[in-house]
Amino acid sequence: MAKPSSVSYTKVDQGYFEKRGLRRYAGVWSLWALGVGAVISGHFSGWNLGLANGWGSMLIATIIIAIMYLGLTYSIAEMSPALPHTGAAYSFARSAMGPWGGFLTGLSENVEYVLTPAVIVFFIGSYMSSIFGTPDAMQPLWWIGFYVVFVGLNIVGVELSFKVTLVVTLLALAILVVFWFSAFGHIDFARWAMNVGADGAELAEGNGPFLPKGYVGVLAAMPFAVWLFLAIEQLPLAAEESMDPKRDMPKGIIAGMFTLIVSAFMILWLNPSVAGVGSFALGSSGEPLLDGFRAIYGEGTAKLLALVAVLGLVASFHTIIFAKGRQIFSLGRAGYFLPWLSLTHGERKTPHVAMVTGSILALAVMLALWFGLGQERGGKVIGGTLLNMAVFGAMFSYFMQALSFIMLRRRMPHIARPYVSPLGVPGAALTMVIALVTLYFQLTGDPTYTVGVMWVAAWFAIWIVYFALVGRHRLILSPEEEFAMEQLDKVSHS
Repeated sequence: MAKPSSVSYTKVDQGYFEKRGLRRYAGVWSLWALGVGAVISGHFSGWNLGLANGWGSMLIATIIIAIMYLGLTYSIAEMSPALPHTGAAYSFARSAMGPWGGFLTGLSENVEYVLTPAVIVFFIGSYMSSIFGTPDAMQPLWWIGFYVVFVGLNIVGVELSFKVTLVVTLLALAILVVFWFSAFGHIDFARWAMNVGADGAELAEGNGPFLPKGYVGVLAAMPFAVWLFLAIEQLPLAAEESMDPKRDMPKGIIAGMFTLIVSAFMILWLNPSVAGVGSFALGSSGEPLLDGFRAIYGEGTAKLLALVAVLGLVASFHTIIFAKGRQIFSLGRAGYFLPWLSLTHGERKTPHVAMVTGSILALAVMLALWFGLGQERGGKVIGGTLLNMAVFGAMFSYFMQALSFIMLRRRMPHIARPYVSPLGVPGAALTMVIALVTLYFQLTGDPTYTVGVMWVAAWFAIWIVYFALVGRHRLILSPEEEFAMEQLDKVSHS
């Protein structure tokens, strides 16, 4: 078996993998729930900030970003059953670009999956403080409590984890559907959705321009449209826990993507159109869905509605913790991260070490910012800079996954592909272009984003030095590595 000259492998016995076993359970609907649940909090809040650029700008931006995610999900739908390993993005890039490509892709995805739950639990803490009247100084207790509960649920077993995922995802979607039907009798699209003027000011009578800031407004809205689909790509991380990944993985991710597309355009149409709400107000709101519910049902039910909003956040928090555990597990099992991170629970066969370690790291960052910078400034950094760092990691991984798809089509045309993307190479190429445009605008248009990117670059630098000096000489022939090297052998002898 040929080995890349830049790396070397540590020999392990079968006992190594026996301590790192996963249990198969998930079917199509479990996978669908995992993908939709990871994203659904973005339909409750976050996306709406793009409305500051006008409703038409947000519409076009959402269409562009949806195209990017369609290209990505169809590419993943082809790659995941062809390479059905827990490594997902790292596995795709490892097979296409070698160990360094796999490592950089896995590292970028790691940034996304460690930091995104931290941002979500910060918003959960804010909601819970408001509902129960606890002082802001106690927010860290809410963070710790939710991490303990949902990491615990994920450790108990894959069966329970997927059942909880399915329930909270269905409940979150049910809340959105209730809002859609509630809104139908209370909308005035021209008056409220079109109430942003060319200078960004509110138009009292509505009926404003479709693109009040021109196409620059579309570019400015694109990063916020990402929140309507962010994290759908995590689904292949469950490949080794799927009952039949070659059959179920493409069905799960494609069904999930189209569910999100329907939900995204319904919320984009209805939420700003509700009388008394409007695009201008939602462009700076932290709770757009609640604003819509309040306008329809009144202030009297505010606390109940806040609990409703928390459910959407919980769905994403729970599912991304699942993804974080599998992502760290896969990189640890192959030796890119420290191998002890890949140990699984002896009885329950869940990657408990990876989930606990990743969660402790995220909490440590949050607490350092909260107490080091003070509550007000620390909260803004957690809700802003960390959020931007997660988005950067995601966009970089999208680019690398789409590139992996194209390279695998060229370099490994012989591998079995149970599902073939109907969008093919053009779809993957379009994903790469849109991801780069989104990154470019965020880097040039948002100073807080630049700060986040600098921190991501520092994190990358630390791990790249580790990998160059130590990690690349201690890789382990995990399923992803063996597959890549076997295919390399076939290509070299053909």
